[in-house]
Amino acid sequence: MTLFADIRALVIESLEALASDGALPAGLDMKNVAVEPPRDAAHGDMATNAAMVLAKPAGMKPRDIAEALAGKLSADDRIETAEVAGPGFLNLRLSEATWRGVIAGVLAQGADYGRSGMGQGQKVNVEYVSANPTGPLHVGHTRGAVFGDALASLLDFAGHEVTREYYINDGGAQVDVLARSVYLRYLEAHGQEVAFEDGTYPGDYLIEVGEALKARVGDAYVGKPEADWLVPVRDYATVAMMELIREDLAALGVKMDLFYSEKSLYGTGRIEAAIEDLRGKGLIYKGVLEPPKGKTPEDWEPREQTLFKSTDYGDDVDRPIMKSDGAWTYFAPDIAYHYDKVQRGFDALIDVFGADHGGYVKRMKAAVSALSSGRVPLDIKLTQLVKLYQNGQPFKMSKRAGTFVTLRDVVDLVGADVTRFVMLTRKNDAPLDFDLDKVREQSKDNPVFYVQYAHARICSVQRKAAEAGIAADASDLSSIAHPAEFALAAKLAEWPRLVEIAATSHEPHRVAFYLYDLASEFHGLWNKGNAEPALRFLQEEDPVASKAKLALIGAVQVVISNGLGILGVTPVEEMR
Repeated sequence: MTLFADIRALVIESLEALASDGALPAGLDMKNVAVEPPRDAAHGDMATNAAMVLAKPAGMKPRDIAEALAGKLSADDRIETAEVAGPGFLNLRLSEATWRGVIAGVLAQGADYGRSGMGQGQKVNVEYVSANPTGPLHVGHTRGAVFGDALASLLDFAGHEVTREYYINDGGAQVDVLARSVYLRYLEAHGQEVAFEDGTYPGDYLIEVGEALKARVGDAYVGKPEADWLVPVRDYATVAMMELIREDLAALGVKMDLFYSEKSLYGTGRIEAAIEDLRGKGLIYKGVLEPPKGKTPEDWEPREQTLFKSTDYGDDVDRPIMKSDGAWTYFAPDIAYHYDKVQRGFDALIDVFGADHGGYVKRMKAAVSALSSGRVPLDIKLTQLVKLYQNGQPFKMSKRAGTFVTLRDVVDLVGADVTRFVMLTRKNDAPLDFDLDKVREQSKDNPVFYVQYAHARICSVQRKAAEAGIAADASDLSSIAHPAEFALAAKLAEWPRLVEIAATSHEPHRVAFYLYDLASEFHGLWNKGNAEPALRFLQEEDPVASKAKLALIGAVQVVISNGLGILGVTPVEEMR
């Protein structure tokens, strides 16, 4: 239970008591009764909408219900005041003992504070990154990798059983282009002059692959027709690129549970099995699609195709799964891959795609809904573009990559921890400006510094306390009495609720936002101590007060550490 859940339980208990007393009708549905922070902190610590949502079914005025409920709640030791506002909102102020209890509770639970059972062991598959195995990961992949990894950690923290998965797109035309590009580097390694045509991959990262291929096969492919070398070079190059991608992910602190090959779907009957499942549900048919928007009959050649009736599940048009020549469309293996996920018994699926996949959302949701008969929800999260700046100018591309800024470029410049935190300072579907200079500033305007500085400051106080032989002790917190201290405790109390909200909405950026707010409360209290000595965390003449204040900041340390852990960021003990 959390403090918000505890107070909600108290509200429900009080409403049921009013019903038993005859002040409310029996059998009211309480599911929409909520306890939340008030919109204006000046109104109280918490607010409940109970009277507003129950007035109509109870056939009573909201204010009458609120006043009766306030009387019941005021009798509880945890409630300092219960005040009716407006037409029937009820604002609550909690007792000082309640806030002190939060501090003790955080320290008692430690790394488990905020963990939730809401996931109830539900199996969730989070697929993210899934970049084509044609080169190093770029900055756009970086955002998707950080978002997906943090979301997976958040869901795990909230009690789900999470599988982190990478889908290797090694079955399409792009890996043939990779093979041809590596072959050019292979010829170059043999001293030949080569030219990279449009559509090939000219980045320097393939030089080593071409040289390694030469060391492996010698001149066996020199001067040979493409039919002789395309398949073996493609297989070799794909393995080499996936090794590079794994190294990139490791540099960012991302570790996948499973790498799933698209190629494994071909020639194994898996695509056929998925399509047969849909056919058995009457969702596959032969038909001719209408011309795409903007196409005239003169520009469009109607032809019969095998179609999936995705419009039955909310899509705009039915989707081809087999071309008129009998070859699978790109959509068919994607259907088969998600069919495999459904067959593996996942209770929910999450796909993290780049912004350019927006047109794919409806058809993929339709496919999963059809394949699972509506049992397995699919949430597709799109990550918007990242713009990098340095010295006030757009950051230039990596020569090694050829055409884009790589993940390694960013991590080498600012580190994995800074990269991860900054990538989560905006909601995933909002564009992100990443200023490589500002993220290294030591100021309140730099969120990652501000949060890490709070943790480092706490560690500094703890070191001084240890030198003085003083340790945190929550057994007597009576010296925690200032409004700023209670405000900090109140922010700590929000953490478990925040975890559940962020996990339910699949929004890990909420954790980063919360940590910034918590750090702000802590730094504010620190600064108040400069003017009010009684608020300083170490009280030379009062060891009991020192132990209590160390307990307070120790609780802050616990929550910052837990939150950064979800984001995949290591808390620092000293700022360097």
